[in-house]
Amino acid sequence: MNSQELNSALVALIDKKAELQKLTYDDARYDDVEEELHDLEDDFNEAYGTFLESALEKVHDDLSSDTDVLLPTAYLPAGTGPKPTPKEGVWIDSEKYSGKEARLTLVPNPVRLVLTVGKAVQEEVWQA
Repeated sequence: MNSQELNSALVALIDKKAELQKLTYDDARYDDVEEELHDLEDDFNEAYGTFLESALEKVHDDLSSDTDVLLPTAYLPAGTGPKPTPKEGVWIDSEKYSGKEARLTLVPNPVRLVLTVGKAVQEEVWQA
């Protein structure tokens, strides 16, 4: 797995998602940008899905989570910043953090999975 190519594809995907979120539904470019995003998501999942899903399964197991593993593109943050906000990523149920809201987010630079628990805990749980 070429981590540089993975990182570049992830950044392009997050940037396109952010571009779409800035548009309103009545913007003439909305449908085109949305289609570009879907194409990028499909390409990303095809190229890196198996690799990332394996990593996600391992992280879910390590966290004793019964939550289903989703497609890697579900775990994206809103931007390419170094730390996701507490509401970004996918909610997971974790015995390790029982009774608390835990989320997994796939972030770039370098590509890694970040676990966020409320506002107090944020830790890297996997890196490409």
